Amino acid sequence: MEFTAVSRTAVSDTVFGQLVEAILSGRIAPGEALPSERELAETFQVNRHAVREALRRVQQGGLVRVAQGGKTRVLDWRANAGLEVLSSLAAAGALPPQRLLRDIAVMRRSVAADAARLCAQTADDEQIAAVEQAARDYPDATADLAESTAADLEFWTAVIDGSGNVAYRLAMNTLVHGYFDIGMPVIAELGLNKEYIDAEVHRELARRIAARDGEGAYALAHEFLGRFAAALGAKD
Repeated sequence: MEFTAVSRTAVSDTVFGQLVEAILSGRIAPGEALPSERELAETFQVNRHAVREALRRVQQGGLVRVAQGGKTRVLDWRANAGLEVLSSLAAAGALPPQRLLRDIAVMRRSVAADAARLCAQTADDEQIAAVEQAARDYPDATADLAESTAADLEFWTAVIDGSGNVAYRLAMNTLVHGYFDIGMPVIAELGLNKEYIDAEVHRELARRIAARDGEGAYALAHEFLGRFAAALGAKD
């Protein structure tokens, strides 16, 4: 295992990043023991406190566990990690960015469509008004990618907050980070930014939510979010 020495700025962050990259890329295999804190500190040329903090975060991410005898052993990320490793998977080269973005798009379609249904059924008047305002503010086809993605985030934040589902809200936060870390270069490269800019469909979705048409909101959201997933190669 080869690591590089790190600077004193954000030392534990850099150690954490290198450990995660080594695990997700497969350079350290599941079941393999990490070097001791002392050995890692010597390798990274940092103090043991920084190593300990980095290992704590790696463990919280579900990538390692402390085994009997005090050895820290690598876990299979597919069986143990959570959504928070999405961006790290791309950085480590564990999966192609377009594949990761496709999978995020499929999950987003499922979560967002159901959130639209729940929003129509359970949101209060203030939450409905926030959805309608976000729809009115949606940019037209002349908007650039940054403007349209910001509007998209505002719209879906209003919808998911209106759904009242905390798990959906937390999942959205992670998916948003994945989009910005992984997706923007892929979206620009593949010319998919037009998939975001459909002001009228967002306004129609807001109308269905305001009319308390849960099934109609679900169907529309699932269909138009599926366009982006399909453009990335996802199957229905």
